[in-house]
Amino acid sequence: MTRDRRKVPIGTSPRVRDQPSLTTSSGRSWLLLGGLLSLIAIGVLIPMLPLEPAGVALTGICVVIALYTAMIVARLNAQPGRQMLALLATFMIAIAVVGLICVGVVAARQGEVVF
Repeated sequence: MTRDRRKVPIGTSPRVRDQPSLTTSSGRSWLLLGGLLSLIAIGVLIPMLPLEPAGVALTGICVVIALYTAMIVARLNAQPGRQMLALLATFMIAIAVVGLICVGVVAARQGEVVF
């Protein structure tokens, strides 16, 4: 299969790893979106604090706060570039995973689902 010979504008690579948010970004957008995701996760977990199993929602809130704090520390201390941006993306994914797992565990317990 041959590649189309039409001119492709510079900086419009179809590969995900070549996107500006993962190559040349300052990291500010990752912090903003990570903060928004953290607020959403914490906002969902706060009403679950009194629910069983005890401590899961509180643990989730603490881990989300720690991960967002790690994002800020990484942004301030890491060398700008791909590694810093990959680190910020990893922390943001971890925030989403922790929030989802904690909400899932509490919801499963309330629905009396046995793992």
